[in-house]
Amino acid sequence: MHMADALISPAVGTTMWAGTLAAIGYASKKMKENVDDRMIPLMGVFGAFIFAAQMINFTIPGTGSSGHLGGGMILAIMLGPYAAFLVVASVLTVQALFFADGGLLALGCNIWNLGIYPCFLAYPLIYKPWVGGKQGPRRILCASLVSVAAALQLGAFSVVMQTLLSGKSELPFGSFVLLMQPIHLAIGIVEGLVTAGIISFVRNARPEILESISAARPLGAQISVKKILVTFAVLAVITGGALSWFASTHPDGLEWSIAKVTGKEELATQERGITLILKGIQEKTAFLPDYNFRPASQEEKKQEESSPWPGIEAGTSVAGIVGAAIVLGIVMLIGLGIRSFRGRHR
Repeated sequence: MHMADALISPAVGTTMWAGTLAAIGYASKKMKENVDDRMIPLMGVFGAFIFAAQMINFTIPGTGSSGHLGGGMILAIMLGPYAAFLVVASVLTVQALFFADGGLLALGCNIWNLGIYPCFLAYPLIYKPWVGGKQGPRRILCASLVSVAAALQLGAFSVVMQTLLSGKSELPFGSFVLLMQPIHLAIGIVEGLVTAGIISFVRNARPEILESISAARPLGAQISVKKILVTFAVLAVITGGALSWFASTHPDGLEWSIAKVTGKEELATQERGITLILKGIQEKTAFLPDYNFRPASQEEKKQEESSPWPGIEAGTSVAGIVGAAIVLGIVMLIGLGIRSFRGRHR
């Protein structure tokens, strides 16, 4: 659901940036209450894992479309809503800056759509009340399915509203919403199953982590997180370095919906003003665009586009591992910065 700059106007983009920055400030302030030495590495490792997991698009049968994990619900359950939102924002920023995945003008929209709804609405209002103190596998499964589906439905509807407010007449509201909502419901079911599986694994390995997060209290010194850290660090490397080769080549739910309405997967960008400036910045910072090495020529670019599945590419592996490492480093720095700020103001 990564929006490109072509889908929004500068007015909508800057407004969503303002709202997102306010949410980041609020989450940072609230996170100071529970941050500790164990939470920070958990944030980094789960951020790296979600970055790698988002590289794997899975096919939605019978549609010609695909989807990928948003990861916001996994992060909210594992880290709490405030830390999770900061991690989502970090992952999406790294993707936009270094891999040209989503536009810089649209980054505020993307963080809002993929972060606000799972972290601040679906988790506290659906998942947490449903699971409560009885974290059995059935409750986890049901709560994961419903909360992830709800978050994605809200995010998909936000995309439609943002394009509507941007005056994108190529995407009429009725047609666009009737395509976006069902396809993201299907994606939400898959992500809900994955979310339930991951949370059930953590529950069996270290239930006290989930209990502490659910109760909004810091992880105590007696809680060991080593097993979880090692497991998800290894998963991040394997996922980004190898499993990413097997990503579906079908367009994702947003691209598929746009193609169904307009006949093309992308809208033309009006390259002027702030949009042109941000595009120039992104072209300079994105050293692995589309999660691969830059093609040396148009011929090489065409060969990449027509390469067979699975796409066993060294560039993809490098992008997965390097991107996960960048997310890990940035999120750790954010966590350490918040902890340091908290320590100075006690």
